[in-house]
Amino acid sequence: MNLFQYTNSNKRYYTLDYFYKQKFHSKVFKVSLNAGFTCPNIDGTVGTGGCIYCSSLGSGDFAGRKEEDLKTQFETIKTIMERKWPNGKYIGYFQAHTNTYAPLEVLKEKYEMVLSFPNVIGLSIATRPDAITEECMNYLEELSKKTDLTIELGLQTIHEETSHFINRCHTLECFETCVKNLRKRNMNVVVHIINGLPYETKEMMLATTEYLNQLDIQGVKIHMLHILKHTKLGTYYQMKPFHILTKEEYVDIVCDQLERLKPNLVIHRITGDPNPNELIAPTWLCKKFCVLNEIDKELARRDTYQGIYYKEKD
Repeated sequence: MNLFQYTNSNKRYYTLDYFYKQKFHSKVFKVSLNAGFTCPNIDGTVGTGGCIYCSSLGSGDFAGRKEEDLKTQFETIKTIMERKWPNGKYIGYFQAHTNTYAPLEVLKEKYEMVLSFPNVIGLSIATRPDAITEECMNYLEELSKKTDLTIELGLQTIHEETSHFINRCHTLECFETCVKNLRKRNMNVVVHIINGLPYETKEMMLATTEYLNQLDIQGVKIHMLHILKHTKLGTYYQMKPFHILTKEEYVDIVCDQLERLKPNLVIHRITGDPNPNELIAPTWLCKKFCVLNEIDKELARRDTYQGIYYKEKD
């Protein structure tokens, strides 16, 4: 008998694969897409240069090539997936840059094009909390009634000093307001956080996790900070090296976070996935499955699971 209720495997946390299989009774894949958007933190609307860790692809290093149309990007990934899972279903994942940051007619065209592709059952849209207009919010609400829709919001940290350092250019209050507005309209929200941000302690990272428990959200993505060439963070690190989490430290922190997170929060991601050709540090992050296995082993060693120490506040 499994210790953790949201699993049918050795996983002791609520995986996205399990969630999709329970909901759609099928293998489901997220197909990462680059729709050619920019970001208000790049073009000067709220800031310039973007977040200091972002590459020129805007956290979309494994999204499609923006030079290709969305259908070509989608078919390229789908062809690979079909070789192993011929009956899979697909979520169009608008990943690169800020994917609500365009005129509404442009957003409609791109979203609805992807939804028209065979076996696409929904969309996942990555964006910023300061980049969803009221007009866009209204449209997304209507779209959510017709298809499986998830809005992914970057938070990264609750600590304002760190947020300023990494040039996020939005406040925690702005983030909270966006989450509340999305949930008022019954849209699913997934929040991104990053472990290992410069000068953050383990206690600070755990505080970010505890904060997530206070929100009405449906999922979490946990990333490990990775330092890429040709980024502001890469330049800073080479001039002023700071401590990068070891694999052992990262595994320890993630397991502590999982133990404290609500058990019904879907864990959409649990480690980073850098481009090895652009990676400065940490090199251990290139062995993704090794990291995942170490997390599994540590939870088993502790004999714990997601939510074991979560206590709902009165």
